[in-house]
Amino acid sequence: MSTRHDGRRVDELRPVEVEVDYLEQPLGAVLYTQGKTRVLCTASLDERVPRWLRDSGRGWLTAEYSMLPASTGERSPREASEGRQKGRTVEIQRLIGRALRAVADLQALGERTLWLDCDVLQADGGTRCAAISGAYVAAARALDRAGLARVLPDSVAAVSVGIVGGEQLLDLDYEEDSGAEVDLNVILTGDGRLVEVQATAERAPFERAELDALLDLAAVGIEKIGAAQRQALDAAGG
Repeated sequence: MSTRHDGRRVDELRPVEVEVDYLEQPLGAVLYTQGKTRVLCTASLDERVPRWLRDSGRGWLTAEYSMLPASTGERSPREASEGRQKGRTVEIQRLIGRALRAVADLQALGERTLWLDCDVLQADGGTRCAAISGAYVAAARALDRAGLARVLPDSVAAVSVGIVGGEQLLDLDYEEDSGAEVDLNVILTGDGRLVEVQATAERAPFERAELDALLDLAAVGIEKIGAAQRQALDAAGG
């Protein structure tokens, strides 16, 4: 089996670290690291819901996402200074919210809102996947501390896969992602069900058999991420 520019096997994740209770004040605070990509994920409960959910008995779960100005090495202006969020930012925060709502019992949450804030401290590919995987841990920790662990009956995690130089690779870093012929972001629940698959042929179209093989490769990676999530929560008592 061939190795990649960083020495990994084609089916090898970058090292994953999940630091729970990274900050003192939020109910849930996780520093999620995957290779050189680092995302700070916090979870906060608000005893209110959007107007359209009032008196419904159901809660809401939503996310915000941002990249710090120097997270890619060269400083980019904060989106707030430009007066609006970029389309990519809006897309990713909606994706994070959808991913977590897929495994949440919003009736059990009651009329509360769980806010998930994901801030990319350092980016080296896979930031949206890292944000989803870290946000789940932050949410689970926050809900457990609030006596609402039943709101998340299942887990969720995400990973990127792709075809680079004709080879199928797990967990693309920035160099690999920028040169990929095909790239996918795959989100799975803890019991292996699909939440979302974002698949793009950057150059030539690819075959259905290749898609199936990439999904299988993603499942292997997500199983390992799930183990790291569980280990971190167990160590924190969540």
